[in-house]
Amino acid sequence: MKKFYSISELSKDLNLIDPSSNKPLNHILRYWEKEFKQIKPKILNGNRRYYDEKNIKLLKKVQFLLKEQGMTINGVKKVLNSSEPLKLDERSNHSIRANNLKDKLVKISKLIKNLKVSK
Repeated sequence: MKKFYSISELSKDLNLIDPSSNKPLNHILRYWEKEFKQIKPKILNGNRRYYDEKNIKLLKKVQFLLKEQGMTINGVKKVLNSSEPLKLDERSNHSIRANNLKDKLVKISKLIKNLKVSK
C-alpha cells in the first residue's frame, strides 16, 4: 500500500518552514507544481493535495537543484526534461546563478576568518 503525504507534511519534511511563524510554506510546493509538470499530486477531498513517493523524490531533486546547486527554474526544467544523466558540476553547468556562487564565497571567507580568530 502506498503512503501519501499532505502538502503540510511534505513542506515540513522538506524544511520549507517560515522561521517567524513556524508554519509550513505550502505555497512553494504549489508554485513548483505549476512550474514543473512532472509533479502531479493526487487531488482529493476538496482540492487537498497528497504526494506519493515518486512525487516526493522529484520534489527533493527540484529543491536540491534550486537551493543547493543554485540553478534557475529554467535550468531545472532542462535537467528534468533531459534524458541525459544528471551532472552537478557547477563549472560546466551554465544554469548556475552567479550570485549564488558569490554567496558561497562570502560564506567560505567568513568561515576562514572565524577559524583564524579562534586560533
